[in-house]
Amino acid sequence: MANRKSAIAFQSTPEQEARLTAVLEKLRGTQGAVMPALQQAQEIYGYLPIEVQKRVADGLGVPLEEVYGVSTFYSQFTLNPKGKYKVSVCLGTACYVKGSGAIYDALKEKLGIDGGECTPDGKFSLDACRCIGACGLAPVITINDEVYGRLLPEDLDDILAKYE
Repeated sequence: MANRKSAIAFQSTPEQEARLTAVLEKLRGTQGAVMPALQQAQEIYGYLPIEVQKRVADGLGVPLEEVYGVSTFYSQFTLNPKGKYKVSVCLGTACYVKGSGAIYDALKEKLGIDGGECTPDGKFSLDACRCIGACGLAPVITINDEVYGRLLPEDLDDILAKYE
């Protein structure tokens, strides 16, 4: 489902447009400009929807396929918006052995989204990650900078309620 269209429509402000235009004008004609252009575009918009990728391709004079290839190859880039509350489930070995797969599945059901997606209201996004270094607390999730450990699926309602 990673290729499913986001439930949140892309929106751009005049300020964002101006910032991206300035970035693209500065980088146009520079060898290897796609990567820094995408990094700055993601900084401006928070993610890289196809509309932004097209602007980058046009602004740099490179094929959209090249921009899309870079956008999808590197894990630092995201094609979907992130929610106000970024939920990340550790699926590293220690967490997975202790049940983080069930936690991840329960969160997908409770939030009504798949990994890499954002709820239609923009409140929550859900991702899986590898080891976050809190193996002694396995299984672990983070919501923004808060860490929650030693979880069971039945703990999730109370945790999510803190962010409603």
